[in-house]
Amino acid sequence: MDRKTRMTVLLEEALNPSMLVIRDDSARHQHHAHMRSVQENSRGPAQVGETHYAVEIVSDKFDEMRALARHRLVNELLAPEFEQGLHALSLTLKGTKDV
Repeated sequence: MDRKTRMTVLLEEALNPSMLVIRDDSARHQHHAHMRSVQENSRGPAQVGETHYAVEIVSDKFDEMRALARHRLVNELLAPEFEQGLHALSLTLKGTKDV
């Protein structure tokens, strides 16, 4: 299962979002030599990529949460992905009352 699919399953189960968009922006960062070497060392040359994502979520779970708490929650949910090579995550998190 690729990273986007794993993140989708995890976020859908935890947050039951009314909207979930996950965009892989890794190709925009392939030129970073440091990123290539870190990825190859941690996951092997066949696994280069899947490092930079933009995630947009609308969920009623966020309705009574401040922005920082929303970000902490999503980062905690995705902690295993960071341990497996996820490098950057851009988050847009809204409650249903924010839309």
